[in-house]
Amino acid sequence: MNLFKYTPICVFLLLFLTNCDQQVRDYTEEFTIVDEQQLLADIEYLASDELEGRLPGTEGNRMAQDFIEDRFRHYDLSAFNSGYRYTFDHTNPRTGVTFEDAVNLIGYIEGTDNPDRFIVLTAHYDHLGVQDGEIYNGADDNASGTSGLLAAIRYFSQEQPENSILFIAFDAEEQGLGGARHFVENPVVPLEQMVMNVNMDMISTNFEDELYAVGTYHYPYLKPLVEEAATDANISVLFGYDSDEWPQDWTLASDHGAFHEKGIPFIYFGVEDHEHYHQPTDTFENINPDFFVNAVKTIIGVVEHLDKNLDIVVEESERF
Repeated sequence: MNLFKYTPICVFLLLFLTNCDQQVRDYTEEFTIVDEQQLLADIEYLASDELEGRLPGTEGNRMAQDFIEDRFRHYDLSAFNSGYRYTFDHTNPRTGVTFEDAVNLIGYIEGTDNPDRFIVLTAHYDHLGVQDGEIYNGADDNASGTSGLLAAIRYFSQEQPENSILFIAFDAEEQGLGGARHFVENPVVPLEQMVMNVNMDMISTNFEDELYAVGTYHYPYLKPLVEEAATDANISVLFGYDSDEWPQDWTLASDHGAFHEKGIPFIYFGVEDHEHYHQPTDTFENINPDFFVNAVKTIIGVVEHLDKNLDIVVEESERF
């Protein structure tokens, strides 16, 4: 037998069968709620020295924009108009410093049943930059929420929601909620189509496995929905910090505040302040990776549960 005669055919068949086997493995591989390795790689990059704290208008901030935009494209998020970027100018009301050409990144996944109804899922990607020669990396605040946002995009791109989900990475949050305030004044869809906002800001640095869901004081009908979704969570989901009964009231503390001021219900997920808050020590090395992964899984589960029960949110919000 002339083995050389049949070698090309054998090689072709071997490659074909190998490729088929790989396709079967990819197809049958169980889809996980969160790709833990990717999630941790994302927060590590966004909080790296290379991005120098992501202050609006800096090169590090632009690198974060590119990173987020690339992921929006990777998961084929739908876009309004011609792209995901929305620029704006913002003046910090406390300091009077103006930031020109700040950028919000916005995309969406259309719902199967109610495409004109939106849950708005948000996180800010900016931080404090470099101060007195030290980098304020902002791992927990808020590379964590931004990475959680990207994980949610991954999940819902595979598990299409019943209602549309609007995904927004805000800029200039640290400068007085600049991105969120600009968005609610210049919305991509009418405000009345936004049923609620779920905001993530500081969700990775807690060593008691405690994540707060803030906002149910104002919107009490959301509490049982969050509780139902978090029943089997590997962390404790607590409520509070949304009235004067608490040491701090976080109602307007992050981007959800801009939605609340427009009468749009919100749930804000975050942890209690810690020693690294707004310090140069807010680095990837100081987060709690296990807690972070479980927090993101929990938040995605809550969003999915809210999506399936959004009629309740619509009905109850109309009574308030």
